[in-house]
Amino acid sequence: MSGKFCVSLTCAKDDTDKATVAFVIANAALGSEKDTLVFLSTEGVRLSQKGYADDVHEDGFMALKDLMDNFTAVGGKIYVCAPCFKKRNLDEDNLLDGALMVGGAKLVEFLSDGSPCITY
Repeated sequence: MSGKFCVSLTCAKDDTDKATVAFVIANAALGSEKDTLVFLSTEGVRLSQKGYADDVHEDGFMALKDLMDNFTAVGGKIYVCAPCFKKRNLDEDNLLDGALMVGGAKLVEFLSDGSPCITY
């Protein structure tokens, strides 16, 4: 069984419920001692920008910014799809601390040992 877990997130403010739940699950995986990665693609790459998630707070959950901060503070990794990021003309100088721009091969490498992956 893999000691890894991946959450693939394809949305941001276009579906704040999914974005929030994705980070709830990612934090739960870290709490279960899994090497956990959140892969941001398509609209999800917007979450890689400092300040973007600051005003997102779904009822019944912690604020998205807090979930994201908690995730990275305890060792969670955030990979940002480079082509998706570039397509949206986002600012690489405004990336969240710890977020890493990657191509698809990096995700495949992480998943190659049979790591489970869920998508929001």
